[in-house]
Amino acid sequence: MAREIQVTKEGYARLQERIEHERERLEEATRILQDVSSAGDDYDDTGLEEAKREKVMIEDRLDDLEDQLARAVIIKGRKRTKVALGSRVKVKPSKGSAIEVQVVASIEAGVLDGDIPHVSDASPLGQALLGREVGDKVEVTAGAGKVRYEIKAIA
Repeated sequence: MAREIQVTKEGYARLQERIEHERERLEEATRILQDVSSAGDDYDDTGLEEAKREKVMIEDRLDDLEDQLARAVIIKGRKRTKVALGSRVKVKPSKGSAIEVQVVASIEAGVLDGDIPHVSDASPLGQALLGREVGDKVEVTAGAGKVRYEIKAIA
């Protein structure tokens, strides 16, 4: 059985929107391919091949998104004392101001939910935060070196 993907309710909705967008792109690509094909012998074969490649890329992307949606399980929102997938975590780096991030599965990472950045559970920060509690300090190796964070709140 395929591995389930835990996503937030908002992430599930975004995934559904992306699928709808890709379906619209597929319809348009199919229409363009039909137009190019019906143009006859006068049309350059490279245009036809390009249209075919574009359609295949969209179909592959749509298949991937539909597979993700089929395996998606919405994370239940509940009060937690430890950081888990879906947790919103306020962290304060050793230098600088506190920030709030949401720990999510990698398919949701990099997305802003309002003004809260999503951090992948597979990223160094995400991995360091999972299972930790308020008051815990974690050290993350980033491109610029090591950064220490203190967990100030979990929601």
